[in-house]
Amino acid sequence: MLRISDIRYAVEGRPLFEGASAAIPDGHKVGLVGRNGTGKTTLFRLIRGELALESGTISVPRGARIGSVAQEVPASETSLLDTVLEADTERASLLAEADGATDPTRIAEVQTRLADIDAWSAEARASAILKGLGFTKAEQSMPCSAFSGGWRMRVALAGVLFARPDLLLLDEPTNYLDLEGAVWLESYLAKYPHTVIVISHDRGLLNRAVGTILHLEDRSLTLYQGRYDTFAETRAARLAVAEAEAKKQEARRAHLQSFVDRFRYKASKAVQAQSRLKMIAKLKPITTPQEAALRAFTFPQPDELSPPIIATESASVGYDEKPVLSKLTLRIDQDDRIALLGRNGEGKSTLAKLLTGKLAPMGGRVTRARKLRIGYFAQHQLDELHADETPLDHLRRHRPAETPAKLRARAAGFGIGAAQAETVAAKLSGGQKARLSLMLATIDAPHMLVLDEPTNHLDMESREALVEALTAYSGAVIIVSHDLHLLAHVADRLWLVKDGRVAPYEGDLEDYRQTLLSEPAPKPTAQKAKPARPSRDAILALRSEARACEARVDKIEAMREKLAKKLADPALYEDARIGEMEVWQKKYAEVMDALARAETLWEAALERLEAAEG
Repeated sequence: MLRISDIRYAVEGRPLFEGASAAIPDGHKVGLVGRNGTGKTTLFRLIRGELALESGTISVPRGARIGSVAQEVPASETSLLDTVLEADTERASLLAEADGATDPTRIAEVQTRLADIDAWSAEARASAILKGLGFTKAEQSMPCSAFSGGWRMRVALAGVLFARPDLLLLDEPTNYLDLEGAVWLESYLAKYPHTVIVISHDRGLLNRAVGTILHLEDRSLTLYQGRYDTFAETRAARLAVAEAEAKKQEARRAHLQSFVDRFRYKASKAVQAQSRLKMIAKLKPITTPQEAALRAFTFPQPDELSPPIIATESASVGYDEKPVLSKLTLRIDQDDRIALLGRNGEGKSTLAKLLTGKLAPMGGRVTRARKLRIGYFAQHQLDELHADETPLDHLRRHRPAETPAKLRARAAGFGIGAAQAETVAAKLSGGQKARLSLMLATIDAPHMLVLDEPTNHLDMESREALVEALTAYSGAVIIVSHDLHLLAHVADRLWLVKDGRVAPYEGDLEDYRQTLLSEPAPKPTAQKAKPARPSRDAILALRSEARACEARVDKIEAMREKLAKKLADPALYEDARIGEMEVWQKKYAEVMDALARAETLWEAALERLEAAEG
């Protein structure tokens, strides 16, 4: 059990935790939630021991391994698969020890532990995790240096999942995943065998992958049983009760204060006035939790254009004369709300670039309304902000004639307060940068918004505000997001980008989610279907396991023969060497025990291989 007991910690004089406590049983899946800046990531660092508490304690079970994704994997020449395999340091250490061990007792312990952690199927497990996070079999053999930082973050995540620590700490893991990867991660975490604490603002993950919510607010921790929607309902009820009690107390305070103000200086009422002052002093203030104000977005409304605003006829688009998408015959009207679905690499971003005019068609025709204005938001645009300029400086580039008051009003309409408006972009938080980029993308009142992962770095309140703003917006919306909650509330049409084509998806988002999680159904036949033959990679992994088990048996057998020769020496049984003889007999018994275990593992591996090969 993870125990957080009465902890206190401050950053630059600002207290983040004051008497905070929580107890998380082993095996629980917990969502850590709270407004940005309250100290969620700091709590992770305290749990890992990277920061020293001012008071209180944080204790984890003795010997428990803590795992987290601290930073992206370096751009090395090591393959993705080998990088993930190296992440399980215990497995690597045991394998190295197994090669050089000579003590039979330790050999038996090592082999048992290797079996316990399923070491011989490691390559297949690592490959499955990488596949779930969006890497093809060919990409798994490529060096890390061939991938960008965002993709190397996925490798780092794969590494910590593969290592299977006893306490897994994940900080916004879906920020660098697409929808398919996020859905896979939800399913994986729900079945993870140990304790998980995940910081997330993704309602889908918090509703499907965890069963407990740990809420950080007002420097305290509160544990709620149930998933996020249950927490939200419970919390709303608590807020309503606290607010009602606070109003009653305020009315009582005002009534008492009114009496004091009227009669404080009247001799006949002085005693009563003093009595009421004491009553006021005894009224303990009821503090309602500091609920973040809904930091609303204010999207300017465009004028209306005649439909369609974009139409394509047998269009194709790609790079270097190689088409990625072909035969695109699509129509977009100003009231369309379209979510683009499809696995990474299928061409969603390519389609977005075609629609926004960033890529010209290689064939066919793309027709746009004559006065069409398009706003485009993508994650890479956060890096294109001018690091040494403030949000007001960015706005002046687009609206040089507007007064400072008007520019500040624009910034406030996107939740950028007075202090942040004068802060250079380099010092803004990820959420503030996202707000600034959204403001710049919509400043010209576009008729169509193309949004690529707009919720990354936004907290829960900001995500809800974005949903409201998009609902009120009168232009078309084309959106790519891993946030199923956002898609469900914004999109009314689904387009599937797959196999070089774009077509309407006939099901709903839950159908698509289930499709991603399930294997393709076998085709019905008149006869009973045979079990699916394991993949070539799975068979190779089983063969590797069998060979390793055989080598282990051979090694222990060689050790047994040496001990048998030793015990066959008649001189060992002389009276003067009885003590030495007993030592060698004990070692022989230990080796025989290790041999029996190794042979059992070998037989089991051979049976699995035989079953797989048919």
